[in-house]
Amino acid sequence: MKLVIVGYMASGKSIIANKLSEMNGFLHLDLDDYIEEKEKQTIAKIFETKGEIYFRKVENRYLKELLTSDKEFVLSVGGGTPCYADNIKIIQKHAISFYLKASIVTIYDRLQQEKSKRPLVRNISNSDLKEFIAKHLFERRTFYEKANHQIVVDNKSINEIVAEINYSKNAMDCF
Repeated sequence: MKLVIVGYMASGKSIIANKLSEMNGFLHLDLDDYIEEKEKQTIAKIFETKGEIYFRKVENRYLKELLTSDKEFVLSVGGGTPCYADNIKIIQKHAISFYLKASIVTIYDRLQQEKSKRPLVRNISNSDLKEFIAKHLFERRTFYEKANHQIVVDNKSINEIVAEINYSKNAMDCF
């Protein structure tokens, strides 16, 4: 089984995927980490030296590589991954996907604490951050909502979110 966790930055994709992996005995893969390993440079460096178009091409190639492999895993992907190329269709064809749906307020609160780690929002003032998130979410929501399941993450613990995903995953196993 392959599970893919999608959602906007700071929605909790990596931490939820990691916890799911631990609880279910699956391997956890992070697409950005996989790209960095294959390309032998950081995502930031790829963007800086080769540009976003190059990055989106390799992102698509490595997503296909992982999802068409025989491995079973939980994969967390970047916030933009489902929105480019035919990535959401690849995810739909080869995996069960979960959209971690966080409100603008939740994302804003989380991003304020970790802006320095997020190149996309690092230079955006806190007063402009909510508007940036709202516009970005509006553009990306259509792609995220194509996931098999949506899990609202606002005011929920990691364990509550993982339990919802496990319940949905187990319900799917019955069909």
